[in-house]
Amino acid sequence: MTHDHPAASERAASRPFGRLLTAMVTPFTADGSLDLDGAARLATHLVDAEGNDALVVNGTTGESPTTTDAEKEHLIRAVVEAVGDRAQVVAGVGTNDTRHTIELAGAAEKAGANGLLVVTPYYSKPPQGGLLRHFTAVADATGLPVMLYDIPHRAGVAIATDTLVRLAEHGRIVAVKDAKGDLTATSWVTSRSDLAIYSGDDAMTLPTLAIGGVGLVGTSTHFTGALTKQMIERYDAGDAAAALALHRRLLPLFTGIFRTQGTILVKAGLKASGLPAGPVRSPLVDATADEIAQLRADCTAAGLDLP
Repeated sequence: MTHDHPAASERAASRPFGRLLTAMVTPFTADGSLDLDGAARLATHLVDAEGNDALVVNGTTGESPTTTDAEKEHLIRAVVEAVGDRAQVVAGVGTNDTRHTIELAGAAEKAGANGLLVVTPYYSKPPQGGLLRHFTAVADATGLPVMLYDIPHRAGVAIATDTLVRLAEHGRIVAVKDAKGDLTATSWVTSRSDLAIYSGDDAMTLPTLAIGGVGLVGTSTHFTGALTKQMIERYDAGDAAAALALHRRLLPLFTGIFRTQGTILVKAGLKASGLPAGPVRSPLVDATADEIAQLRADCTAAGLDLP
């Protein structure tokens, strides 16, 4: 079954997690342990000051490869308690082990998450049939809506368009975080399914909206959230020129946040701003003085101040 390109009003109705989500970093204390009070304060800032409709916790930006299953559950509970009355909390639960992913999904649901982010099983490079079985098994095992995470440059394999279309038939698979970087493939998905497409690359948000996407799961949005949401809202209102102006303004930070691994620069920027962050866990390393100076320059170029 094919669908016409959705109008703005139809897109608004098909946004299961709102317009703007930030993949939140996980604050740690100076000794590297989990900072739950800091996580609550950061979540509050991201929702109340930056305008996020939802937060993703336990994603790669949240250093999920280095946090234990118990830490993941504690983090979900802390963020839900802090902002759950006014924003959704989406829990990253994806691994390259279907059974472990299902266990994490169950724990996230019990901890109060509103949705799940399930990344393509990484490193194993399963065939499309394996991806179909993996995602379906996770969705079958939960009562929560699922956002797939298509990021082939990290996972090693893409979710093919035909596979996405088949997965869209599942009642709980409702969205994709699209970091594939292939707007043609994404166009086919939006034309052949009702999946809500969220850009997984900050700088691709506006182009993704133009082909039927609905929003962003961002990284630079720790700092650009309010303006990025305004960009999406201007596009939805039919003011493409205003949206483009905001896109061009924010481009230095949309891209600059990834000059090194995004978590590293986000935590550096948060620390400079007096917000909870703490150090990164190995194998990541904290930002150098030169990297922090470049981050400040990128913020200035985007018209934002970083202390």
